[in-house]
Amino acid sequence: MKTKIVILGAGYAGVLTAKKLAKQFRKNLDVQVTIIDKNSYHTMLTELHEVAAGRVDEDSIRVSLKRIFAERKIEVVLDKIEKIDYGNQQLIGKQKTYDYDYLVVAAGSQPAFYNIPGAEEHSLKLWSYEDSIKLKAHILATFAKAMNEPDETTRRKLLTFYVCGAGFTGVEMAGELAEWVPFLCHEYEVDRKEVRIVEVDMLDRVIPALSPALSAKAQRRLEKMGVEVRLKTSVCSVGSDFIELGCDEGARTRDETATVIWTAGTQCADVAKNSTELKQVGRGRLQTDAYLRAEGLENVFVAGDNAFCIPEGQKTPVPQMVENCEHSAKNIAQNIQTLVAGQSGLVAYQPNFHGVMVSIGGRYGVAYVGTDNKKFSLPSFLAMFTKHLINMVYFLQLLGWNKIFSYLRHEFFNVRNCRSFVGGHLSNRTPSFLLVPLRLFLGFMWLYEGIKKIGEGWLEAPKLVLFFRGADQFFEGIINGTSGTADAVAGATGAAVEGSVLINWNILGFLNILLVKAGDVALKIQFSLMDWFRDTVIYASGDTQLFFQIVIVVSEILIGLALLGGLFTTLSAGYSIILQIMFVMTTGLYMGTWWMAFAAFAVIIGGGRIFGLDYYVMPWLKKQWRKLKIVRKSYLYHD
Repeated sequence: MKTKIVILGAGYAGVLTAKKLAKQFRKNLDVQVTIIDKNSYHTMLTELHEVAAGRVDEDSIRVSLKRIFAERKIEVVLDKIEKIDYGNQQLIGKQKTYDYDYLVVAAGSQPAFYNIPGAEEHSLKLWSYEDSIKLKAHILATFAKAMNEPDETTRRKLLTFYVCGAGFTGVEMAGELAEWVPFLCHEYEVDRKEVRIVEVDMLDRVIPALSPALSAKAQRRLEKMGVEVRLKTSVCSVGSDFIELGCDEGARTRDETATVIWTAGTQCADVAKNSTELKQVGRGRLQTDAYLRAEGLENVFVAGDNAFCIPEGQKTPVPQMVENCEHSAKNIAQNIQTLVAGQSGLVAYQPNFHGVMVSIGGRYGVAYVGTDNKKFSLPSFLAMFTKHLINMVYFLQLLGWNKIFSYLRHEFFNVRNCRSFVGGHLSNRTPSFLLVPLRLFLGFMWLYEGIKKIGEGWLEAPKLVLFFRGADQFFEGIINGTSGTADAVAGATGAAVEGSVLINWNILGFLNILLVKAGDVALKIQFSLMDWFRDTVIYASGDTQLFFQIVIVVSEILIGLALLGGLFTTLSAGYSIILQIMFVMTTGLYMGTWWMAFAAFAVIIGGGRIFGLDYYVMPWLKKQWRKLKIVRKSYLYHD
């Protein structure tokens, strides 16, 4: 009988635990790993605000579970688990009941409303993929209504936005919305001065996980973006068109608004909160032992937000953050492997958290990073750079190249309105059809070069020794101020020897960069390994010279034909760059042909999809490529 390991929840902790278990038990046919979630996709919860405020597309935060676990020994089950029967080791779902030998509770969190009247019924949440889509649609609809609303009172209500909660999610949502508002105002012809964004929280500073100095810095940034920050202010009630606030002194204020965004804290998902057999701490978190097992149960592990664990030597419980999900997933997978193997020596949970990062819009961020003993702040640019880098490290674990490429595309290459920490400098704004003439001209030049070499007898007799040595003598003659072998040089390069040295840099003894001027400007990068290959392999015999000559001629002709036809443009342009690198390391590259290298860079992506065969061929090839098991498993494709 198979050992059944069931993971409840496909959030950060659940997905990473499943992937690690799949790797550990990939050759063990006696172990079945199952992951159960009510959704067929994994949601990037830390990026919800980007979708809600219109910075990135919806699909950027949604990742199919089938794609994540493609060709892995993981059973993905779509069901909503309503109860866990720990005594009988069963999960009771809407569809069926599931038995387990080992259970990982990674059900995640949900918004906490603290029994505030109307908060759950009338506010807009930001804790799921559906929430972000709904909130975005609501904001757009609100501006559309305000554009045609003549009544000032109603218009003021429509353009008043409250964000309740000044933690990570609240600050990021308020900042993202404040960044989006100017563009919405332009699109819907609304005066920016009419729009109010209010961040409210009963705490005395925003994002308490940051240092006081960084909290103040984050608040100043929000205020600079036009956000009203109201701290030490509690929410008394929320209605369909109002919010009621109360301060410490007991005074209450009522403000009309059509939008209350609730980000004021979380509690564990219902399935964890309803586990009354287990010891609970705080808002439904399950008490664990040092090994992340639910207290009193040796075969039930608790991961991520659901776990209440105070590691040895620590005074506070592990925080409910993504890094805790990552660390706990690794620890739990390792301990389950130990138990399944019947071994002793479980590993106690000792995470080492590296800090926190907050983005306030797409262009500004604050970070408080380091070790447990020492943390420091990062400037805004480095904070945003680090945030994106850490996201990509997670995406590498999640969906490899596929998700990293998608992330770069959404966050940088396709971003609009310069809403990125590098502005719009990497964003694609030029229509691709403008590259067609460049692609055709580059293809024609490569074809011409190949045909010309055929006419010069490159397919008939060895020529590379004279060609390369003539080029060497050309550069040496300029460096030494001598003419060298003029006939050989002229025959190989077509240039005079007399000239001047512009740059002559030697780097670490094996790389020399030489730029000279002799009528034309020539560049040569002398690389010792390339010199060895030339002298040892290419010069070995006349036959080897002839072989490499044929390769060069055929390559130039094939590159030319491919670029002219717009077929395999990316490969052709990439190979073109490689040839140019080889030339610059052997004969040198002359200014008259430098443009070919830069042109290849320009057309390397997308140049063949316009008026080219790639328009028809590449979609078909991508479809066939994705059918390969190794490709799906390694995520070596992009959408």
